[in-house]
Amino acid sequence: MVAYLLVPVVDNLTLQWFKKDLDLRAELISRSLNGVLLTMEPGRKKSVIPDLFDNYAEDERLLAIGLCSESNKFLFNSKYFPEEINCLTDHTEGLVKLARGPVHVAMSPSNFEGKPAKLLLVHDVSFVQRRSNSTRNYIIIFFLCLALVISFLTVLIVQLSWRGWISSIRSLIKGDGIFSLMSLNPNPEITPIAKDLRQLVRDLERERKIRDESQMSWSPVALKEVLNKELSGDEVLILSNREPYIHSRRDGKIQVQVPASGLVTALEPIMRACSGTWIAHGSGNADREVVDKHDRVSVPPENPSYKIRRVWLTKEEEQGYYYGFSNEGLWPLCHISHTRPTFRTADWNKYKAVNEKFAEAVVQEAQTEDPVILVQDYHFALAPKLIREKLPKATIITFWHIPWPNAESFGICPWREEILEGLLGSSILGFHTRFHCNNFLDSADRYLECRIDRDTSLVSLQKKLTAVKAYPISIEWPSRWMSGLKACFESRNDIRTLNKIAPDVQIGVGVDRLDYTKGILERFMAVERMLELYPNLQGKFTFIQIAAPTRSAITQYQHFESDVRELARKINQRFSTDNYQPIILLVQHHEPPEVFQYFRGSDLCFVSSLHDGMNLVAKEYICARDDEQGVLILSQFTGAAKELPEAVVVNPYNIDQCASALATALNMPISEQKERMRNLRAHVQENNVFRWAGKMLMDAARMRQRDRIEDRFQ
Repeated sequence: MVAYLLVPVVDNLTLQWFKKDLDLRAELISRSLNGVLLTMEPGRKKSVIPDLFDNYAEDERLLAIGLCSESNKFLFNSKYFPEEINCLTDHTEGLVKLARGPVHVAMSPSNFEGKPAKLLLVHDVSFVQRRSNSTRNYIIIFFLCLALVISFLTVLIVQLSWRGWISSIRSLIKGDGIFSLMSLNPNPEITPIAKDLRQLVRDLERERKIRDESQMSWSPVALKEVLNKELSGDEVLILSNREPYIHSRRDGKIQVQVPASGLVTALEPIMRACSGTWIAHGSGNADREVVDKHDRVSVPPENPSYKIRRVWLTKEEEQGYYYGFSNEGLWPLCHISHTRPTFRTADWNKYKAVNEKFAEAVVQEAQTEDPVILVQDYHFALAPKLIREKLPKATIITFWHIPWPNAESFGICPWREEILEGLLGSSILGFHTRFHCNNFLDSADRYLECRIDRDTSLVSLQKKLTAVKAYPISIEWPSRWMSGLKACFESRNDIRTLNKIAPDVQIGVGVDRLDYTKGILERFMAVERMLELYPNLQGKFTFIQIAAPTRSAITQYQHFESDVRELARKINQRFSTDNYQPIILLVQHHEPPEVFQYFRGSDLCFVSSLHDGMNLVAKEYICARDDEQGVLILSQFTGAAKELPEAVVVNPYNIDQCASALATALNMPISEQKERMRNLRAHVQENNVFRWAGKMLMDAARMRQRDRIEDRFQ
């Protein structure tokens, strides 16, 4: 039945395909003939053209050729030209039915002795019918054979699936029936199979019940629930350079400080929920005073729920591993901001040694052979492989918090193969965006002998699989720093008073570490250009730049701070008055509540990073604006720009565009500000940091379940 339904369709398709082929063939022959006719001597045309047409018509499929005048009369035609076809015949459909069978007629414009003419090409299409008949026969034979095979398989399956077999399998899976009698009359041959199958069904049922993370409302409570249910009993370890609590001695007393870090905010709820261990560099001047003999300390101080294992570094190790290779080598290499990376063999040796030291600390802290280990950032590119060698059954999740460059740029690194191999010791390797994942896959493809499945984003190196996935990081929602802050209009008044800004002056804010990747110089140039292009804003707009000092031991950062101060001074000298200055530069550390106060009191926030993995400042500004006002101007070179299209997205290198964006933001109606900010807040609220952490852990839980099922049946 299906065959007879398909045959007309196939016939029609076959006819259409051959018609297109003949149209193209006719066009090529027409061009060839027209070329010959144009070059032929006028006096020879009448004697030569008939023979020329007859020669062309000897083709296997070309039946006849005719040349018609402008008055639709034949000038020439080849032998055996069909009488039913003349210069007036309608050839729009291409196919003409004649007594001898169907033919294909094509007409094309030509020229004869300076006057318009047209060529008629007649093709025999009987071969189409012959091929169509063959195709029809093949289809009918194929479906007959297919029906016979299906009938045979159906009978075979029915014979194999008799009732007693089905009943036994059901009893085996459920654990009842004849297998419930095993305790009375155990069968040593069947008991292991029954046990393994029942465990398999439980694991598959658990896999089915893992909830789709997109359907969850993520919060600290939801994250704890995921850990308790999906990773219940599994040991969780975190490895990072920065520790979640720093002990410092001030005025003779030991104080506990929580660093304002997105990484700490994201990962600390995991530790609180699972009572794991956080391995980190002990950087506080009182850190050694509070640890036990194993270099551990319980935190949080008010209600200890997990441990920090501190690793100590010498000044030489910190200089080579952290300031040297990590921040003078990998940092500028991964951030395309036109700062040349510096690679020294001595720094690389320190980097390797420190990675080995931290990896050994992870192995020492592991209480099981298959813990879940979260490795954080570019400081530990070698650690996953080192850990994998000692704990082959561990689930290692590595997250790279900065961009990953294209393969050509990454090739600058002298130790590129070692870094790639180190990261591919991970079970899961995470980046902020799919673009950075693809860059990593391209790098691995170019510099390693590995297999890559682009569809599933899996890399196989030495028979070990690594899943390369995008996990856009975010901030906690609601932010703890919002508690106790004044309303937005009150914050604005406090900022004006604190910085001596007149009531009629609008305020912009930028919050960054004093880093060359953040585009602070470009931001200041945009403010200067805006004041040039829009003189009416002179004296009416002040930009406050909060710039926290960072890595001041590195020469590039010293020069960059000097350049920032000099440019701010130059712009202020040009546009300042007695009661006004366009740029207020605050080079000092501000606590998170202070930063949020500036967010709440400003008219706009300008994030002009030249290259950024994500940039959480943009999301913090959105979180701070519960009045649904304010405008976010965001660099297109941040990961956040992929998530936040309602921001005013700019190219920070295009100074005029940025200046125009500043003016647009300052004049944007409140109604439009609210519409944009509402959408931005909804996105950040839904895609918060707990979703980021939870999604990685749920992927790890699925991976662990699959591995356990495979191990059981190997």
